[in-house]
Amino acid sequence: MTRCRTLIAEDEPLAREGLAEWVRAMPQLELAEVCGDGTAALAAIRAERPALVLMDIQMPGMTGLQVLRSLAADRSQPLPAVIFTTAFDEHALTAFELHAVDYLLKPFAHERFVEAVEHALAAGRTGEHVLPALEAAALPVGTEPLTRVLVRDQGKIFPLHVDAIEHMRSDTKYTALVSRGKTFLVRVPIASFERRLDPSRFLKVNRACIVNLDFVEAMAPDESSQFVVQMRDGTRVTASREVSRQLRADSL
Repeated sequence: MTRCRTLIAEDEPLAREGLAEWVRAMPQLELAEVCGDGTAALAAIRAERPALVLMDIQMPGMTGLQVLRSLAADRSQPLPAVIFTTAFDEHALTAFELHAVDYLLKPFAHERFVEAVEHALAAGRTGEHVLPALEAAALPVGTEPLTRVLVRDQGKIFPLHVDAIEHMRSDTKYTALVSRGKTFLVRVPIASFERRLDPSRFLKVNRACIVNLDFVEAMAPDESSQFVVQMRDGTRVTASREVSRQLRADSL
């Protein structure tokens, strides 16, 4: 059986030792290198060419995100599959844009680690391009249409397809994403989503709400001539006066 060469980039000694122990315990993996900062990780990835990288985001020298962007800019070698490990979930959207295989939120259990690794290995066996078009990470934010968002539910991070988002609402510095009866809070302002959504499918009805037109039941003006959007899940959202005027003009 061919073992997957794996590199660990983690600045916390205890976390680094724990990950190394878990990697050594998996017969599918071969520990290639262990690094304590981002600069060393970048050099080691280029030298060792691992197939899988377990990398913290906040590290001295370079962050994990900066390491990936540097690798993306250098097309001289294949890119590894990357599982991010971090104590902060505000990087979830950026991690998605870098096409990380998974995103482990500290502290995570051994079972969650094994699940993420097996996901990466299964993707490799089936020929799935785990890190498709990573060079897009070097492009300015907003140049690529958004297709998935990483969200957290019951201690796990998983990709939520944008097409499945029924509507989203601004909640101070968070955005609440509603899908299939569940609400997921993402620490990304709603304006960041607006720039990345397909305008033919998503409509910003007011400053705090964007709806997916595929899940709109009906739209009708109220007594103030402002349109009220009725969602399939029963949610009702009042459109701003400007949007209401545009909807009225489009319906003529």
